[in-house]
Order: sequence, then structure tokens, then C-alpha cells
Amino acid sequence: MKKLIVIRRYPIPLTSCTQGPHQHTATMSINAAAAAADKVLGHNPISTGRTEPQQSSELMHAIVWRGKQDMRYEVVPKPTISEPHDVLIRVTATTICGSDLHLYTGELPGMESGDIVGHEFMGIIEEKGSSVQLPLGTRVVVAFDIACGFCDRCKAGEFTGCETTNPSRVAEEMFGHALCGVFGYGHLVGGYWGGQAEFVRVPFADVNCLPIPDDVPDEKALFLSDVICTAYHACEMGEVKPGDSVGIWGMGPIGLATARWAQVLGARRVIGISGTEDRLDIAREKLGIDVIDYTKQDVLKTIKEWEPKGLDVCIDAAGFRFAKGMLHKLQRALMLETDTPEIIAECCTAARQYGKVSVIADYAGKANNFPIGTIGMKHLRLESGQSPTQRIWKMALEKLRTGEYDPSFLVTHHMRLSDVPAAYKTFYNHEDGMIKIFVRP
Repeated sequence: MKKLIVIRRYPIPLTSCTQGPHQHTATMSINAAAAAADKVLGHNPISTGRTEPQQSSELMHAIVWRGKQDMRYEVVPKPTISEPHDVLIRVTATTICGSDLHLYTGELPGMESGDIVGHEFMGIIEEKGSSVQLPLGTRVVVAFDIACGFCDRCKAGEFTGCETTNPSRVAEEMFGHALCGVFGYGHLVGGYWGGQAEFVRVPFADVNCLPIPDDVPDEKALFLSDVICTAYHACEMGEVKPGDSVGIWGMGPIGLATARWAQVLGARRVIGISGTEDRLDIAREKLGIDVIDYTKQDVLKTIKEWEPKGLDVCIDAAGFRFAKGMLHKLQRALMLETDTPEIIAECCTAARQYGKVSVIADYAGKANNFPIGTIGMKHLRLESGQSPTQRIWKMALEKLRTGEYDPSFLVTHHMRLSDVPAAYKTFYNHEDGMIKIFVRP
């Protein structure tokens, strides 16, 4: 009798930061389950040729995931190019993204011990394949999302929907269609080696690399790889326009960068919501926006007082991990849901009738008590998705060059690559006023 292997069509349960002593075991089990499912289902053909690059006999340093809250600075093989469309980048700057903390906590399946992390980076082209048009020595920013440039989604400018760069059939089973490949973010998005390293292989370089002019320093250009474009996409999904009132839940790097874009786009009022005082200080003092500390103020009551008709646009820049009420803390602890919808629910309540809700934060699975009734009764439009960086970054680069958009206010720390493992802990615990780090390998 043949064995029957059943793959569930809903996400592998994620762990919760509220769980307790068994959390490490659960974290390891979800990643082990994801790895087992990956082996059973196999991979789809991909246009990049391979996700993990060929390895040379030379060595480099990189930040490697070894398990829950276990990032390490290690010596690993240096990658080499393996396809005509590849380049090898010598990394000159990288950083930690807020979404990297989901990997740090072990709450996203698909990570395997030894994976090189990091999806925001830039550098110099040191080697290139025969079909690459970019010259050797070009200083470039690399998009976090890996696109082929020739599939239907890429041709439409929907680069994070690239149909050919992510071979994961597990992701396809979970979501119906897989997201594009992503650097340094696990095997559900291709298992590509990440940019918190000295060297990175970048496929389809002419699509995924943006040349940077000499008048834009690394300290600004680096953030075109993700945070600047993602923040713009948050406003784009919410259709922020002159005269709008905008509320942003979460004042981490994405939330703060989104607030600045809302100002550039002409918003009449921007409200930043957080429970971290130093982040609220930056929002208040460097951006001049109104702020709400949810640990001291009732968010919905305060918004109602300030904007009685409701907000034109509400943006969730916080995400699935931040359960506020005991009900959702318990459900996540018991794995009855993977994601908490509380912030989305607040956004829907605070929005005006016929308003817009933009969800730029990461959500990975299923949520209970989702406010579908509020969305319907108020005729809200909710949009979510990852930033199609390659469609946005040339416009954003011009804003950097003119000075209209300056991301410098986000950077709170400068360090070397060897300091990054400790920085993960600091960033996760909201310590030392850390918002964004600028890392020189």
C-alpha cells in the first residue's frame, strides 16, 4: 500500500512571542516541518538557474541564522556567479530590516540553520555574466525582491509577483501562488543567500540593480533597496493625496519613512501611533507629526477627537506579531491563529466611511476576528502587498537627489558587520533608541 502524504493548504503554525518555555521547540518544529514539506513537494523550475550560488574556495564573513534569537557572524564560502545574467556584488553597506526580526524570533517558517540573512544592501559589481549590461565597478543598490523582468507580472511592473524566481511549492500550496524570490529571507521565498555579508550573487542584475550617481552617498542610497520604496508603496496603496488625514500604526523604520512620504505627498495631517517613546520623539521632533502613545492614550478615542469624520487613510506598519488584548495573545500562544488582526481592526474603525486601509506590515497566515463587517458596512477599501521596488526606485532616487526626501533621520547607529548579531537583540527589544543601522562589512 502506498503512503499518502497530506500537505495542509493553510500555513504551518507560527510561534508567538508570548509562548514561554516550549517556544524554542515549537520554532524548530515549524522550520523542520517547512523543510520536510519542501523536500516532499520539490521545487518548480526557476529562471535564476539556482537559488544558492556556486561556492568558491575563497571565504567571506556573513550573518548566519542558527535558530530562534541566534544570529551569528561566521566565516562561510564566498559565492560565485553561475548564470549569464548574474553579477557578484562586493557589499559596501547593509542594514537590519524590521521584517528581519520575524526571522530572529523564529516566527516565520522556511528558515534552515546556516541560511545567510539580509535583504537590504548595496555594493560594487566585481564580476558579471556575459549577458549583463551594467559595467564592472558600477555602484548599485539591489532590490530586496528578485524579479526576472520577462514574465507577465514583471512586464506589468508587478515585480513582487514575479512568476519565475521562487521555486517553493510549499509557498504555492500555502497562498495559491508564490511570492517572488527574496534575498536572505528563507526557503519559502527561494532560499537565496542574503546581503548581510561581504559578497552576494545577484541574478538578473540589469533588473535588480539600480546604478547610483556620485552625488548620492551610500548613507542615503542604501535605503532604496527596501524601506524608502516600501514606505512609498504604503502611501500608494492608500492613495495618499494633498489634504488627506493619515494615521500610521507603528513608528519603526517603515512607519517613520511612510510618515515622511505622506508629508511629501501633501497630507494635511499625519498621526503616528506607537508605544515606544523614543520612536514617538523622532516622529514628533524630526517630522513634526502628531503622535499617540497607545500605552497612555486610547487610540480610537483620541483619533475621534482629532478627526471626528474619521481618517482618510489608515496605514498598518506594525504587523502580525503585536497582539494587544489577552484574547489574541492566548490564541497565538495556543496556535489557534498565526496573526493578530487587532491593528487592522483599529485601522478599519478609525477610517472614515469610504476610506482606505493600507496594510504594508507583514502578515503570514490566518487571523481570527477579522473585521470583515466593518469593511463592508463602511465601504472601506483595504489593500496590501510587498513593494514592487523596481517600479518605484528611480522616482525615489530623484527625490533623494533633489533633497525632497531625505532618509537620514532614520539612521541612529553605525557599525560593522561583526556587530550585527548583538544589534538584532537591541533592535528587537527597542533598546538604545535603535531605529535603523548603517553597516559597513
